[in-house]
Amino acid sequence: MATYIPRALKKYRESIPALQKELSLKNVMQVPKLSKVIVNICQSDAVQNVKALEAAVTDLTAITGQKPVMTKAKNSIAGFKLREGMPIGCRVTLRRDKMYEFVDRLINISIPRIRDFRGCSNKGFDGRGNYTLGVKEQLVFPEINYDKVDKIRGLGITFVTTAENDVQAKALLDLFNFPFKK
Repeated sequence: MATYIPRALKKYRESIPALQKELSLKNVMQVPKLSKVIVNICQSDAVQNVKALEAAVTDLTAITGQKPVMTKAKNSIAGFKLREGMPIGCRVTLRRDKMYEFVDRLINISIPRIRDFRGCSNKGFDGRGNYTLGVKEQLVFPEINYDKVDKIRGLGITFVTTAENDVQAKALLDLFNFPFKK
């Protein structure tokens, strides 16, 4: 019986030698790989209305296929009427097969659905080989039912890699056909 391997993972495994040669790495184990993908929604109006966060949790569950964890405020900010420990968002950490499935769906289905899309910014790298992408509305994901959406929410998607620098991380994301600006 054949086991299921995600399409993005197959593509990565097939192109490891080419990536090793492109980055001029001596050992195969030095080739960068995705270690996890973090999807995050922060609700500013969750301070007044805790029910708003429940809708965000439902959306994030539908998008990722995994139950989110509530994130709480680290500091109190009087101007925002925010107290330390109040729930203000939710996040999901995807690893292994679910991560590769999400990356495949994001790049091939969701990003092409973004209106007036001209490519992802090259400025989302943090200097340590990680890339963060912001999506302005959750409606680009086909899992979200347009009729049941009460509010447009933005998402933060962080790709955590084992790359040592931004050049290696960009080469890794290019391998998945990530649509960077030319």
